[in-house]
Amino acid sequence: MSLLKSDIIPVKIFLGLAFLTAATTMVFAQGENNSLKGVPPGERVVFGGGMGVGFGSVQDFVSVSPSVGYLLTRKLVTGVGIQYRYTSYKVVKPAVKLNDYGVAPFARFMLYNPIFLHAEYEYLNFEHAVIYSSGVERSRQSFDSVLAGGGILQPLGKRFAFYAMALYNFSYKDETVFSAYDSPLVIRAGITIGGFGF
Repeated sequence: MSLLKSDIIPVKIFLGLAFLTAATTMVFAQGENNSLKGVPPGERVVFGGGMGVGFGSVQDFVSVSPSVGYLLTRKLVTGVGIQYRYTSYKVVKPAVKLNDYGVAPFARFMLYNPIFLHAEYEYLNFEHAVIYSSGVERSRQSFDSVLAGGGILQPLGKRFAFYAMALYNFSYKDETVFSAYDSPLVIRAGITIGGFGF
């Protein structure tokens, strides 16, 4: 039995709502120790993200992925990340320049300091090129991914922290010729700025 794309979307929505319901229930069951009562809304905002740069004989790339979140409790933050990646493949002249972009709403729950759980839905618009001797054929494809996993958060002072996480892409399909990911395992690291209160 094969599932159509239209059949998968309701499953993704159900899984996302189930995760948010479970996380919200766990968080609000934590009581006063988890409350942000008296904390001004401006101090609940968290900024973060990551960036990458690579230069080589075959390709160059620049990637930026800022995010902003809002602390609902001392242990739960929800937010959204955006991403942009520029890649220049230098195996042909002139170089083939590609642009990818996406958005990812997320929820992160501090399980036990420094360990956290993370889940997100990611929409990524991915550009790829096939290089032939006669020229280059470009195409653009959209990917919807549901990712979940965990990570660690290491404070770097009062308002900064380093994070590293390993996520599993539940939407990964190995048979896809062109994919935004080479594997269902996704590793990320970055810096968080703000009153994360963890």
